[in-house]
Amino acid sequence: MEGSIFTPSLEGMKHIKSPEGEMLTKPFLDVCKLILPVLDKFGSAMSIVKSDVGGNISRLEKKYETDPAKYNHLYSMVKEEVDCKTATGSSSCTNGLLWLTRAMDFLVELFRNLLAHPDWTMTESCTDSYGKTLKKFHGWIASSAFTVNSFVALKLAPDRKKFMEVIAGTGDVNADMEKFCSTFPPFLEENHKYLVRL
Repeated sequence: MEGSIFTPSLEGMKHIKSPEGEMLTKPFLDVCKLILPVLDKFGSAMSIVKSDVGGNISRLEKKYETDPAKYNHLYSMVKEEVDCKTATGSSSCTNGLLWLTRAMDFLVELFRNLLAHPDWTMTESCTDSYGKTLKKFHGWIASSAFTVNSFVALKLAPDRKKFMEVIAGTGDVNADMEKFCSTFPPFLEENHKYLVRL
């Protein structure tokens, strides 16, 4: 692998917005997909998150593929669902984009923790990231299940040093992770700002 595991997503972020500043569906989803290999490096520890992220990406991609010109802009499918009063359904693209964005917030926070707290274990990094991002959106049962499952699964994950070596490739993983954590959040924040107005 040329560069770190973050290199493809950093390259992809350059194409998320149109020249007019519109969020583009395919490039945004591609960047989300390009970060999934990082989750593989956790082993089974992140299988629930990866499954959830992958499912939401698939839902949005399927809609996009029905008419790429019509759904070129990320928010066009959301607007259509709002107009048709189907945006609040659990299988809506609006819901998919919301949860995909929340999951990406979790990953950004996890990467920030790995950078900021070199003394933390993987379990500490994940638990703190979950508490700052997803926990407030999960009910008590879901958040308890996440904590227990993550704790058990993270016991099977590589230790922090090994994990960082695996994702480094030939690049400067800390620099790339830092760049990812500064470059990707504005796109996520834009999603949140758009969705909160609905």
